[in-house]
Amino acid sequence: MNRICELLGIRLPIVQGGMVWCSGWRLASAVSEAGGLGLLGAGSMHPETLKEHIEKCQAATTKPFGVNVPLLYPQIDELMKLIVDSGVKIVFTSAGNPKTWTSFLKEHGITVVHVVSSAKFAAKCEAAGVDAVVAEGFEAGGHNGREETTTLCLIPSVRKATSLPLIAAGGIGTGAGILAAMQLGAEGVQIGTRFAFSQESSASEAFKDLCAGLQEGDTMLSLKKLSPTRLIKNAFFQAVDEAENRGASADELRKLLGRGRAKKGMFEGDLENGELEIGQIASLFDHIQPVADIMRELEDGYRAALTRCRSGELDW
Repeated sequence: MNRICELLGIRLPIVQGGMVWCSGWRLASAVSEAGGLGLLGAGSMHPETLKEHIEKCQAATTKPFGVNVPLLYPQIDELMKLIVDSGVKIVFTSAGNPKTWTSFLKEHGITVVHVVSSAKFAAKCEAAGVDAVVAEGFEAGGHNGREETTTLCLIPSVRKATSLPLIAAGGIGTGAGILAAMQLGAEGVQIGTRFAFSQESSASEAFKDLCAGLQEGDTMLSLKKLSPTRLIKNAFFQAVDEAENRGASADELRKLLGRGRAKKGMFEGDLENGELEIGQIASLFDHIQPVADIMRELEDGYRAALTRCRSGELDW
Protein backbone atom coordinates (compact mmCIF):
# COMPACT_ATOMS: atom_id res chain seq x y z
CA MET A 1 0.00 0.00 0.00
CA ASN A 2 1.43 3.41 -0.87
CA ARG A 3 1.48 6.39 1.48
CA ILE A 4 -1.55 8.14 -0.03
CA CYS A 5 -3.76 5.06 0.29
CA GLU A 6 -2.54 4.54 3.85
CA LEU A 7 -3.01 8.18 4.85
CA LEU A 8 -6.52 8.52 3.40
CA GLY A 9 -7.76 4.97 4.04
CA ILE A 10 -8.56 4.25 0.38
CA ARG A 11 -7.97 1.34 -2.00
CA LEU A 12 -6.86 3.33 -5.04
CA PRO A 13 -4.64 6.45 -4.85
CA ILE A 14 -7.18 8.49 -6.82
CA VAL A 15 -8.70 11.68 -5.38
CA GLN A 16 -11.64 13.41 -7.06
CA GLY A 17 -11.13 17.15 -7.22
CA GLY A 18 -13.39 19.28 -5.01
CA MET A 19 -14.70 21.39 -7.88
CA VAL A 20 -17.17 24.25 -7.49
CA TRP A 21 -20.66 23.47 -8.84
CA CYS A 22 -19.64 19.90 -9.75
CA SER A 23 -18.59 18.16 -6.52
CA GLY A 24 -21.73 17.45 -4.55
CA TRP A 25 -22.56 14.43 -2.41
CA ARG A 26 -23.56 12.18 -5.32
CA LEU A 27 -20.18 12.56 -7.00
CA ALA A 28 -18.12 12.36 -3.82
CA SER A 29 -19.89 9.27 -2.48
CA ALA A 30 -19.69 7.51 -5.86
CA VAL A 31 -15.92 8.02 -6.09
CA SER A 32 -15.43 6.85 -2.50
CA GLU A 33 -17.59 3.79 -3.09
CA ALA A 34 -15.48 2.94 -6.14
CA GLY A 35 -12.27 2.92 -4.09
CA GLY A 36 -10.97 6.47 -4.40
CA LEU A 37 -11.45 9.55 -2.25
CA GLY A 38 -14.45 11.74 -3.04
CA LEU A 39 -14.33 15.42 -2.10
CA LEU A 40 -17.19 17.85 -1.55
CA GLY A 41 -16.48 21.24 -3.12
CA ALA A 42 -17.22 23.70 -0.31
CA GLY A 43 -16.20 26.69 -2.43
CA SER A 44 -19.65 26.91 -4.03
CA MET A 45 -21.69 26.06 -0.92
CA HIS A 46 -23.16 28.14 1.88
CA PRO A 47 -22.48 26.53 5.28
CA GLU A 48 -26.02 25.12 5.52
CA THR A 49 -25.67 23.63 2.03
CA LEU A 50 -22.35 22.02 2.91
CA LYS A 51 -23.91 20.56 6.07
CA GLU A 52 -26.63 18.95 3.95
CA HIS A 53 -24.10 17.50 1.51
CA ILE A 54 -21.92 16.13 4.32
CA GLU A 55 -24.92 14.40 5.89
CA LYS A 56 -26.07 12.95 2.57
CA CYS A 57 -22.55 11.75 1.77
CA GLN A 58 -22.30 10.09 5.18
CA ALA A 59 -25.60 8.33 4.49
CA ALA A 60 -24.54 7.24 0.99
CA THR A 61 -21.14 5.71 1.83
CA THR A 62 -19.25 4.27 4.77
CA LYS A 63 -15.97 4.85 2.91
CA PRO A 64 -13.70 7.85 3.60
CA PHE A 65 -14.53 11.15 1.91
CA GLY A 66 -13.37 14.72 2.48
CA VAL A 67 -14.13 18.39 1.93
CA ASN A 68 -12.17 20.81 -0.24
CA VAL A 69 -12.02 24.29 1.34
CA PRO A 70 -10.63 27.34 -0.46
CA LEU A 71 -9.06 29.36 2.36
CA LEU A 72 -10.41 32.60 0.89
CA TYR A 73 -13.95 31.40 1.69
CA PRO A 74 -15.78 34.41 3.23
CA GLN A 75 -17.34 32.48 6.17
CA ILE A 76 -14.27 30.38 6.87
CA ASP A 77 -14.61 30.34 10.69
CA GLU A 78 -18.17 29.08 10.47
CA LEU A 79 -17.24 26.56 7.82
CA MET A 80 -14.33 25.05 9.75
CA LYS A 81 -16.45 24.68 12.88
CA LEU A 82 -19.14 22.96 10.82
CA ILE A 83 -16.60 20.54 9.36
CA VAL A 84 -15.32 19.62 12.81
CA ASP A 85 -18.81 19.29 14.30
CA SER A 86 -19.93 17.12 11.37
CA GLY A 87 -17.20 14.56 11.96
CA VAL A 88 -15.37 15.09 8.65
CA LYS A 89 -11.97 13.39 8.84
CA ILE A 90 -10.19 14.70 5.73
CA VAL A 91 -9.87 18.31 4.52
CA PHE A 92 -8.10 19.55 1.39
CA THR A 93 -7.27 23.25 1.57
CA SER A 94 -6.31 25.60 -1.24
CA ALA A 95 -5.99 29.26 -2.23
CA GLY A 96 -4.39 30.50 0.96
CA ASN A 97 -1.77 30.05 3.66
CA PRO A 98 -1.90 26.51 5.12
CA LYS A 99 -0.53 27.80 8.43
CA THR A 100 -3.84 29.53 9.15
CA TRP A 101 -6.00 26.43 9.71
CA THR A 102 -3.79 23.33 9.67
CA SER A 103 -3.11 23.27 13.41
CA PHE A 104 -6.78 23.78 14.25
CA LEU A 105 -7.87 20.94 11.98
CA LYS A 106 -5.17 18.54 13.16
CA GLU A 107 -6.04 19.25 16.79
CA HIS A 108 -9.46 17.83 15.96
CA GLY A 109 -8.02 14.68 14.39
CA ILE A 110 -8.47 15.80 10.78
CA THR A 111 -6.02 14.86 8.03
CA VAL A 112 -4.98 17.98 6.10
CA VAL A 113 -3.83 18.11 2.48
CA HIS A 114 -2.96 21.41 0.80
CA VAL A 115 -2.92 22.27 -2.92
CA VAL A 116 0.16 24.06 -4.29
CA SER A 117 1.38 25.25 -7.68
CA SER A 118 5.09 25.54 -6.88
CA ALA A 119 7.91 23.77 -5.05
CA LYS A 120 8.36 26.83 -2.84
CA PHE A 121 4.85 26.57 -1.46
CA ALA A 122 5.18 22.80 -1.07
CA ALA A 123 8.11 23.37 1.29
CA LYS A 124 6.01 25.88 3.24
CA CYS A 125 3.29 23.27 3.57
CA GLU A 126 5.70 20.87 5.20
CA ALA A 127 6.72 23.59 7.66
CA ALA A 128 3.02 24.26 8.37
CA GLY A 129 2.46 20.65 9.36
CA VAL A 130 0.14 19.44 6.60
CA ASP A 131 -0.05 15.68 6.03
CA ALA A 132 0.33 15.71 2.23
CA VAL A 133 0.36 18.09 -0.75
CA VAL A 134 -1.38 18.22 -4.10
CA ALA A 135 0.91 19.68 -6.77
CA GLU A 136 -1.33 21.04 -9.53
CA GLY A 137 0.03 21.98 -12.94
CA PHE A 138 -1.51 24.70 -15.06
CA GLU A 139 -3.21 22.22 -17.41
CA ALA A 140 -5.88 21.96 -14.72
CA GLY A 141 -9.29 23.56 -15.04
CA GLY A 142 -10.45 26.44 -12.89
CA HIS A 143 -8.07 28.45 -10.72
CA ASN A 144 -4.37 27.96 -11.34
CA GLY A 145 -1.09 29.19 -9.92
CA ARG A 146 0.54 32.28 -11.35
CA GLU A 147 3.69 30.34 -12.17
CA GLU A 148 2.04 28.53 -15.12
CA THR A 149 4.22 25.49 -14.43
CA THR A 150 3.13 22.33 -16.22
CA THR A 151 2.52 19.11 -14.31
CA LEU A 152 5.43 17.43 -16.10
CA CYS A 153 7.82 20.03 -14.63
CA LEU A 154 6.04 20.61 -11.32
CA ILE A 155 5.88 17.05 -9.94
CA PRO A 156 9.65 16.31 -9.89
CA SER A 157 10.32 19.81 -8.59
CA VAL A 158 7.91 19.38 -5.68
CA ARG A 159 9.20 15.86 -5.04
CA LYS A 160 12.69 17.32 -4.66
CA ALA A 161 11.48 20.08 -2.32
CA THR A 162 9.51 18.03 0.21
CA SER A 163 9.33 14.55 1.74
CA LEU A 164 5.56 14.80 2.22
CA PRO A 165 3.23 12.33 0.46
CA LEU A 166 2.62 13.85 -2.97
CA ILE A 167 -0.53 13.87 -5.08
CA ALA A 168 -0.24 15.02 -8.71
CA ALA A 169 -2.97 17.05 -10.41
CA GLY A 170 -3.50 18.88 -13.68
CA GLY A 171 -3.94 17.16 -17.03
CA ILE A 172 -4.37 13.66 -15.58
CA GLY A 173 -7.38 11.65 -16.68
CA THR A 174 -6.17 8.25 -17.89
CA GLY A 175 -4.49 5.21 -16.38
CA ALA A 176 -1.36 5.88 -18.41
CA GLY A 177 -1.36 9.44 -17.07
CA ILE A 178 -1.51 8.10 -13.53
CA LEU A 179 1.49 5.85 -14.20
CA ALA A 180 3.42 8.79 -15.70
CA ALA A 181 2.72 10.92 -12.62
CA MET A 182 3.90 8.10 -10.37
CA GLN A 183 7.12 7.78 -12.35
CA LEU A 184 7.76 11.49 -11.85
CA GLY A 185 7.54 11.08 -8.07
CA ALA A 186 3.85 11.30 -7.19
CA GLU A 187 2.20 8.73 -4.94
CA GLY A 188 -1.36 9.50 -5.95
CA VAL A 189 -3.35 11.67 -8.34
CA GLN A 190 -6.18 14.16 -8.11
CA ILE A 191 -8.54 14.15 -11.08
CA GLY A 192 -11.07 16.90 -11.61
CA THR A 193 -12.01 17.35 -15.26
CA ARG A 194 -13.00 13.77 -15.99
CA PHE A 195 -15.31 13.69 -13.00
CA ALA A 196 -16.70 17.18 -13.71
CA PHE A 197 -18.78 15.81 -16.56
CA SER A 198 -19.56 12.40 -15.08
CA GLN A 199 -23.18 11.34 -14.63
CA GLU A 200 -22.99 12.03 -10.89
CA SER A 201 -21.54 15.53 -11.21
CA SER A 202 -23.88 18.27 -9.99
CA ALA A 203 -23.01 20.46 -12.99
CA SER A 204 -25.73 21.24 -15.53
CA GLU A 205 -26.33 18.75 -18.34
CA ALA A 206 -25.68 21.52 -20.87
CA PHE A 207 -22.22 22.09 -19.40
CA LYS A 208 -21.48 18.35 -19.41
CA ASP A 209 -22.53 18.02 -23.04
CA LEU A 210 -20.33 20.95 -24.01
CA CYS A 211 -17.33 19.43 -22.22
CA ALA A 212 -17.84 16.12 -24.00
CA GLY A 213 -17.49 17.92 -27.33
CA LEU A 214 -14.39 19.99 -26.60
CA GLN A 215 -11.38 19.81 -28.90
CA GLU A 216 -7.71 20.53 -28.30
CA GLY A 217 -7.22 24.26 -27.72
CA ASP A 218 -10.81 24.96 -26.65
CA THR A 219 -9.65 26.07 -23.18
CA MET A 220 -7.19 28.80 -22.21
CA LEU A 221 -5.85 30.49 -19.10
CA SER A 222 -7.64 33.78 -18.47
CA LEU A 223 -8.22 36.47 -15.80
CA LYS A 224 -4.50 36.61 -15.07
CA LYS A 225 -4.67 39.97 -13.28
CA LEU A 226 -7.21 38.55 -10.80
CA SER A 227 -6.66 34.83 -10.34
CA PRO A 228 -5.48 32.84 -13.36
CA THR A 229 -8.35 30.57 -14.40
CA ARG A 230 -8.60 28.01 -17.20
CA LEU A 231 -11.86 28.56 -19.08
CA ILE A 232 -13.71 27.24 -22.10
CA LYS A 233 -13.74 29.80 -24.90
CA ASN A 234 -17.21 31.38 -25.05
CA ALA A 235 -18.70 34.88 -25.19
CA PHE A 236 -17.62 35.65 -21.63
CA PHE A 237 -14.08 34.40 -22.31
CA GLN A 238 -13.88 36.56 -25.44
CA ALA A 239 -15.00 39.62 -23.48
CA VAL A 240 -12.28 39.00 -20.90
CA ASP A 241 -9.70 38.33 -23.61
CA GLU A 242 -10.50 41.59 -25.37
CA ALA A 243 -10.34 43.51 -22.08
CA GLU A 244 -6.99 41.97 -21.15
CA ASN A 245 -5.55 42.67 -24.62
CA ARG A 246 -6.36 46.38 -24.30
CA GLY A 247 -4.76 46.51 -20.85
CA ALA A 248 -7.85 46.52 -18.62
CA SER A 249 -7.12 47.00 -14.91
CA ALA A 250 -7.85 44.41 -12.26
CA ASP A 251 -10.83 46.50 -11.15
CA GLU A 252 -12.26 46.52 -14.67
CA LEU A 253 -11.86 42.76 -14.92
CA ARG A 254 -13.43 42.29 -11.49
CA LYS A 255 -16.44 44.32 -12.62
CA LEU A 256 -16.70 42.28 -15.83
CA LEU A 257 -16.55 39.04 -13.85
CA GLY A 258 -19.25 40.18 -11.43
CA ARG A 259 -20.81 37.74 -8.98
CA GLY A 260 -22.05 34.23 -9.59
CA ARG A 261 -20.47 33.91 -13.03
CA ALA A 262 -19.30 30.30 -12.48
CA LYS A 263 -22.69 29.30 -11.09
CA LYS A 264 -24.38 30.84 -14.12
CA GLY A 265 -22.28 28.76 -16.48
CA MET A 266 -21.49 25.46 -14.81
CA PHE A 267 -24.55 24.97 -12.62
CA GLU A 268 -27.27 26.85 -14.49
CA GLY A 269 -26.05 26.04 -18.01
CA ASP A 270 -25.61 29.51 -19.52
CA LEU A 271 -22.93 28.47 -21.99
CA GLU A 272 -22.32 31.91 -23.48
CA ASN A 273 -22.32 34.27 -20.49
CA GLY A 274 -21.14 31.89 -17.78
CA GLU A 275 -17.64 31.17 -16.51
CA LEU A 276 -16.96 27.63 -17.74
CA GLU A 277 -14.04 26.01 -15.90
CA ILE A 278 -12.55 22.77 -17.22
CA GLY A 279 -9.07 21.35 -17.82
CA GLN A 280 -7.18 20.79 -21.06
CA ILE A 281 -7.59 17.03 -20.87
CA ALA A 282 -11.34 17.30 -21.50
CA SER A 283 -10.59 17.01 -25.22
CA LEU A 284 -9.63 13.33 -24.75
CA PHE A 285 -13.14 12.31 -23.71
CA ASP A 286 -16.26 12.50 -25.81
CA HIS A 287 -19.09 11.13 -23.67
CA ILE A 288 -20.60 11.31 -20.20
CA GLN A 289 -19.96 8.28 -18.01
CA PRO A 290 -20.93 7.02 -14.56
CA VAL A 291 -18.21 7.26 -11.93
CA ALA A 292 -17.96 3.48 -11.57
CA ASP A 293 -16.99 3.15 -15.25
CA ILE A 294 -14.46 5.99 -15.02
CA MET A 295 -12.78 4.46 -11.99
CA ARG A 296 -12.68 1.04 -13.67
CA GLU A 297 -11.10 2.52 -16.79
CA LEU A 298 -8.52 4.39 -14.72
CA GLU A 299 -7.52 1.26 -12.80
CA ASP A 300 -7.47 -0.99 -15.87
CA GLY A 301 -5.59 1.63 -17.90
CA TYR A 302 -2.96 1.99 -15.20
CA ARG A 303 -2.41 -1.75 -14.99
CA ALA A 304 -2.22 -2.08 -18.79
CA ALA A 305 0.33 0.73 -19.02
CA LEU A 306 2.39 -0.82 -16.23
CA THR A 307 2.33 -4.19 -17.98
CA ARG A 308 3.57 -2.61 -21.22
CA CYS A 309 6.47 -1.02 -19.38
CA ARG A 310 7.40 -4.22 -17.56
CA SER A 311 7.20 -6.30 -20.73
CA GLY A 312 9.85 -4.20 -22.40
CA GLU A 313 7.39 -3.03 -25.03
CA LEU A 314 8.50 0.55 -24.33
CA ASP A 315 12.23 -0.20 -24.22
CA TRP A 316 14.46 2.06 -26.33
